[in-house]
Amino acid sequence: MTIKPSGIILSVTAHPDDEVLGFGATAARLAASGCAVYNCILSGEVDVRRHRPGIEELRHDIDRAQAILGCRPAILGSFPNIAFNTVPHIELVRFIEAAIEAVQPDHIFTHHPNDLNNDHHHVSIACQAASRLYQRKPVKRIQGVHLMEIPSSTDWAYSVGTNRFQPNAYCEVGEEYLAVKLKALEAYRGVMRPFPHSRSEEVLRGLSACRGAEAGMRYAEAFQSVFQTLNIA
Repeated sequence: MTIKPSGIILSVTAHPDDEVLGFGATAARLAASGCAVYNCILSGEVDVRRHRPGIEELRHDIDRAQAILGCRPAILGSFPNIAFNTVPHIELVRFIEAAIEAVQPDHIFTHHPNDLNNDHHHVSIACQAASRLYQRKPVKRIQGVHLMEIPSSTDWAYSVGTNRFQPNAYCEVGEEYLAVKLKALEAYRGVMRPFPHSRSEEVLRGLSACRGAEAGMRYAEAFQSVFQTLNIA
């Protein structure tokens, strides 16, 4: 798999901060390399989130996080927080398809379906369906679909069955882009927690170090690639 500097990247996540927790350092590195990176967030208002600032403050936080990462303005939906199971599947799929048509991505990053947060599960299966849009309509062919891990959600899922997050693709982010990720997370008021919570700086640094060690890298984010084309010169 090769992501070209001219590539277009789309992440599809449920809530503001998911895009940073699961993909932030990679997004920053891709943006710095010249890629156009868009984050589609389906519950743009997270109306029942504890410690959520006012809506204007939240929008400011979202915009600031995208700017820190070097991403384009976020694509925001208004689906109900912690209630995606009440939304018809087709509505989620169509919203994501509209983002795909608008952005024409080469690669899509989204949630792993076996995640303790039920919104994440529904976004994942809807995004997987939407990612096949190029086989039904004349839009750009997707080059890869990659599942991310969200600290405090993916890692909290119980070991029921065999469909666990199994990373097979790694992006080396180093100290530089890990620092950008942490700075973007700090832009979201009320999100970070004290150690040993999964959303603490210590744990996020440790996870990045662990994922890097798995691939012989100095800090990394890990993904489970479920579809990718091979670019053979």
